[in-house]
Amino acid sequence: MKNEVKSFIDFSSSEIHKALSECGADSYRLNQINDWIYSKYVQKWEDMANLPKDLLMKLSTLAPLHPLEEINCSGLGSDPTQKFLFLTSKKNKIESVLMRQGSRVTVCISSQSGCAVDCDFCATASMGFKQNLSTGEIVDQVLQLSNRSSLKITNVVFMGMGEPFLNYQKVVEAAKIMNEKMNLGSRRITISTAGIVSKIYQMADDKLPFKLAVSLNAPNDEIRKVIMPLTITNPINELLKAAEYYYNKLRRFITFEYVLLENVNSDEKCARQLIHLLKNIPCKVNLIPYNEIESEYKRPSNISINNFERILKEAPFTTTVRWSKGTNIDAGCGQLAVRV
Repeated sequence: MKNEVKSFIDFSSSEIHKALSECGADSYRLNQINDWIYSKYVQKWEDMANLPKDLLMKLSTLAPLHPLEEINCSGLGSDPTQKFLFLTSKKNKIESVLMRQGSRVTVCISSQSGCAVDCDFCATASMGFKQNLSTGEIVDQVLQLSNRSSLKITNVVFMGMGEPFLNYQKVVEAAKIMNEKMNLGSRRITISTAGIVSKIYQMADDKLPFKLAVSLNAPNDEIRKVIMPLTITNPINELLKAAEYYYNKLRRFITFEYVLLENVNSDEKCARQLIHLLKNIPCKVNLIPYNEIESEYKRPSNISINNFERILKEAPFTTTVRWSKGTNIDAGCGQLAVRV
């Protein structure tokens, strides 16, 4: 089998210095290269105008610049939401979403191709698991979408394909690069998990500065086991203990995501159970009306959604309803599944 070609963006620090040494480049050239990659978002070596052409030729022979290849884009540049399909170096496919709302520009990125968590209502589960993305493949989604956006990216959410905590180290490395090299504020980077308890503890112990979101989606284990099988090994009581540990360690609120599903988790009883469940945890709750795919699940009526939100106003935590953008191009929460 032919060896996989590693891109420059995926090089470690030692590999970068070795490459520049082999090309006879002065050490200051790295600052110029990083500026072109992480501030100007160039797509090709030859676009780096202030570097010698012979150096750029040597570097292009040594390694491709980007690990991802864009193969499709849904939506126009003038649309508030666009979805991008990329091919990884292992020839698997991933999707990323660019969302514009005034001066706020958010990219929703993937951490895996496919997903192994198998949430019953999520389109990505239908793909199965293909691969963990490399650090460079995660970062490259933000770089390539930055290149395509007329406005600067302000927020990054790890809410695309895959379970970020099952690719923990690469996700953390990528988030640090976005923070340190792309100057994205740490509180503008959100890592979302379906509820891998051990990694919530690890994120707290590692004292990571990024925001944490947890997909809860049910007020009890009985419902959650049906729609999110990982509940069997990560029950809600253990999840909440980890959430409390996280808050006590870092003094940061967790955002709990709650996808509203008709006749599953969206009645008054569930709303009151949710209040009781989270009343002692400093947190925020995002209610997400379900984005329908080819499945048995349906979105509740607007009356049911409004009633659920009204009941939660009695709670000591803040609740908002988050309507997904880009559902017309299957770019909404839970809709990513690589369709061209």
